Amino acid sequence: MSAKSDIHILVLDDEPFMLKLLAQQLANLGFTQVATCDNGQAALGRVDDAAQAPQLILCDLNMPGMDGMEFVRKLVEHRYTGSLILVSGEDERTLQSARTLVQAHHIEVLGSLHKPVSPQALFALVERWVPPARVPQRLQGKGYSVDRLALAIQTGELVNHYQPKVLVSSGEMVGVETLVRWRHPLDGMVYPDQFIGMAEAHGLIDALTQAVVTQALKDSAAWALQGLKCKVAINVSMDNLGTLDFPEQVTSAAAAAGVAPQSIVLEVTESQLMKDLRAPLEILTRLRLRRFKLSIDDFGTGHSSLAQLRDVPFDELKIDQSFVHGAHHNETLRAIFYASLRLAKELGMEVVAEGVEDADDWRFLQQTGCDLAQGYFIARPMAAEAVLAWRDGWQRRWVQEGLGAPEG
Repeated sequence: MSAKSDIHILVLDDEPFMLKLLAQQLANLGFTQVATCDNGQAALGRVDDAAQAPQLILCDLNMPGMDGMEFVRKLVEHRYTGSLILVSGEDERTLQSARTLVQAHHIEVLGSLHKPVSPQALFALVERWVPPARVPQRLQGKGYSVDRLALAIQTGELVNHYQPKVLVSSGEMVGVETLVRWRHPLDGMVYPDQFIGMAEAHGLIDALTQAVVTQALKDSAAWALQGLKCKVAINVSMDNLGTLDFPEQVTSAAAAAGVAPQSIVLEVTESQLMKDLRAPLEILTRLRLRRFKLSIDDFGTGHSSLAQLRDVPFDELKIDQSFVHGAHHNETLRAIFYASLRLAKELGMEVVAEGVEDADDWRFLQQTGCDLAQGYFIARPMAAEAVLAWRDGWQRRWVQEGLGAPEG
């Protein structure tokens, strides 16, 4: 048994039998620090007690008095920093709603368990728990000044990493998504959630995007010389689409690098398009006329998807990872995935599934007719110089692990 057996676990359920059953299952699995409470108020008392504070709570949803959802809200008020596993006899859609609410409260939810709980499912979820000390430093956030970011753009501290996209049918690598990083001389690699918003808010996004585009096209040209021809996708900010000379900037950069517009995919996040469409529509249409490819990213997470598909000449639709990972066992996610896939196919669009995290996700996609896949199961984002070696390794893995053969 791993050191995780020392984790402090609290089981909250109003049914005495369930408390005894879960506590006994945890004990049988080797978890020795387990406490039980039959009501939310008593559980909050333990959360507030430094000596007894749980690192993981198994919480029933349907309880008299303070139900599971109210308990989660109270956990926020009590500054709970641990993780949660939901336990319920409710249907999957209700559990999905509960998981989404917990995540919205910024509490880590390891998953949910249906009653009656199997020891195997319980162990699998508890094993997902990671001590807070292991949370990467970048997630804790650090403030940077606008002037410092401007200097980083000017002096070339921004670097591109690339996450491969592969054909589901053959495994062939046919594209990459460009993901910008800031290589800070003191702090190491800084991720975009810490500086993109600032760039957009302070008028730096055009310069930042130009730096990303220039480097991506340079890397694409270098790969082509080494025998790798693939489409390069670049994320475009809504603020870029308000700059009327943006098509000229991208066209000039592509010509200078010797990269055909057809090899460049400009990804636009769907939720960003909910604003005034006039300038973006003009710019996107002009880019399409120049043969650049257009992709609608994070599809299904905004509020006007169908109108945007009607109005903007997108070539590619990316199904958001929240509808891909786990869809093989979740009826709701599966229904949304198939609806998005069918819609895109009927409109003649190529479909990319994001968030392919494990073999189950991959096998699911093989059965769907989805075109492309992207996610950690395939590859994490990597530096440009690592892409060719990764491609060769992926081809070997494709054969050795039998990834081209759906489970029979």
